[in-house]
Amino acid sequence: MANLNKVMIIGNIGTDPEMRFTPNGNPVTTFRIATSRVYTGSDGERKQETEWFTVVTWNKLAESCNQFLTKGKRAYVEGRLRTRAWEGQDGQKRSRVEIVADRVLFLDRQAAAALGEEVKYDEELEAEDLPF
Repeated sequence: MANLNKVMIIGNIGTDPEMRFTPNGNPVTTFRIATSRVYTGSDGERKQETEWFTVVTWNKLAESCNQFLTKGKRAYVEGRLRTRAWEGQDGQKRSRVEIVADRVLFLDRQAAAALGEEVKYDEELEAEDLPF
């Protein structure tokens, strides 16, 4: 039986990327991204729900994300979910679900132009603009 672990999101970068290097010298960049959903509640009032994700990128993708992404920019992130678990300094067990990205598209003019990518910049994304 086949398995699938795939996630695709479009959102706003919530923190400036942080790049580190593994002991082997491989770059790894992490950042937070938020997605929002607007809906009408049962009381007829418009509500907004925001989800935050931690994104981890490696190697050349990590370098590009560190160079071109900043807080407030929009991006498309594609990858897989990974759960990390560790014990905190206080002895409590902690866990975090992360997106390990294998593709990040920069949805702003400056970053896309610097990379030579052609991206549409309408207020609303059209279905044909999405890479899936």
